[in-house]
Amino acid sequence: MTQPPESPRSSEDGRTHFGYRTVTEGEKAGKVAEVFDSVATRYDVMNDFMSAGLHRAWKAFTVRQAALRPGMRVLDIAGGTGDLTRAFLRRVGPTGEVWLTDINGSMLARGRDRLLDEGLVPPVAQCDAEALPFPDNHFDRVSVAFGLRNMTRKESALREMHRVLKPGGHLLVLEFSRVWKPLAPVYDAYSFNVLPRLGKIIAGDAESYRYLAESIRMHPDQESLKTMIEAAGFGRVSYYNLSLGVVALHDAVKY
Repeated sequence: MTQPPESPRSSEDGRTHFGYRTVTEGEKAGKVAEVFDSVATRYDVMNDFMSAGLHRAWKAFTVRQAALRPGMRVLDIAGGTGDLTRAFLRRVGPTGEVWLTDINGSMLARGRDRLLDEGLVPPVAQCDAEALPFPDNHFDRVSVAFGLRNMTRKESALREMHRVLKPGGHLLVLEFSRVWKPLAPVYDAYSFNVLPRLGKIIAGDAESYRYLAESIRMHPDQESLKTMIEAAGFGRVSYYNLSLGVVALHDAVKY
């Protein structure tokens, strides 16, 4: 199995990582766009297959942790095909507001169309999490599920999330993380051998799912991400390991 580089280069010099490869920041944005353009139409089916349906439980936990009330404003970043947006809409009710956003037009269109088919019409915006088009102190909750690891400048994106949250508002980051060590050999074998094959069979794209496996290994672990969120200005940062650390939910508060 291919191992990650020991010292991935930061984006400070204009270069960053795309999976295990070092690329320019501009190249990464384009390559990530290609991945999601390729998988958008089969994204939901692949999620069910590759997680054995567990992604639904992870998202349900996130929604419960959000503790939404009627009338709240929520920003769903990298909302993709709209799973969290749908659940948030049900909880904030007709007096609330949930924005579905994504940087990728193919994913955003997929999510918008799914929600419209269900009679749900949230506001939708295609935007970059590193430069959010929303005013300061606007949202009660900001969520990002399985999107942070694809962002080139995660620190900038976290600062933007802090900016648009109201004081007392919560940030919820659901992301693949560092798995329980005894499980790592089995998890690696699945990620680098089975997952790309599933991607080829179901989505017609093995390379995008090979990138997925690599991007997970390059993403900060639970404690490192906690430190990054604190550095962006958040307090009371905690995290919950789900499925033995395959995924972690970070919860933070803007003071």
